[in-house]
Amino acid sequence: MASVKKDTTIKEYQHFIKEVYGLPNDRYFSVEDMLTHVERFMMRGLKGIRKSNARKTKINLLIALSWFMSMMNHLHIDIEDKTWKRFPYLCSYCASCPCVCREKGVEVRQKVFINEKKRPNTFEEFQRMLNEIYPANKRTLEHAGIHLAEEMGEFAESILAFKGAHRDEDFDKIELEAADLVSCFSGVFNSLGVNIAEELSFIFADNCHVCKKAPCACNFRNITAFES
Repeated sequence: MASVKKDTTIKEYQHFIKEVYGLPNDRYFSVEDMLTHVERFMMRGLKGIRKSNARKTKINLLIALSWFMSMMNHLHIDIEDKTWKRFPYLCSYCASCPCVCREKGVEVRQKVFINEKKRPNTFEEFQRMLNEIYPANKRTLEHAGIHLAEEMGEFAESILAFKGAHRDEDFDKIELEAADLVSCFSGVFNSLGVNIAEELSFIFADNCHVCKKAPCACNFRNITAFES
């Protein structure tokens, strides 16, 4: 039985997604198709923010995150590693913790130094680290949602750029934007007061959260018609 534990690492969660959803993803979906599903569930999550429906926001963003992990598997990106290199307990722009971009009006990206001794282990620790860099109490949930939507657009642009030209530098941009998107997912969940790993452990306690099988045995119609 495949499951996500409360103390899961990001790598373990990514591997779970591959184990359970790798077969139907390879069979039914291109990376562009998966991108559409990330956007579809993310927009539903953001609608939940507008309607002050925390449950709707939570479940839809968790599903969007899982589609995002499917994309990372398809592209062979180790998103835990990329997230750490982008945010090594420091803002990726001002190189401070907590971020001081707004207070100091930082206009030039600063060099970020990586101290491997500070690297988080579990998904929960990564989420906590990102909250220390970008404290939830310094912004509203709506602001966090807007930032997530903005980064989603930049991530989508990087995918389309790479698919259009297949240049290595465009793929490098995907990795950076993917790490930024992880940060923004965490930002919304931190604003909601939701522990991502704990919620994933509830949804994925027993293989696929719908058919309860590994690999997932849901057919194409059921997958594309799924609503939370």
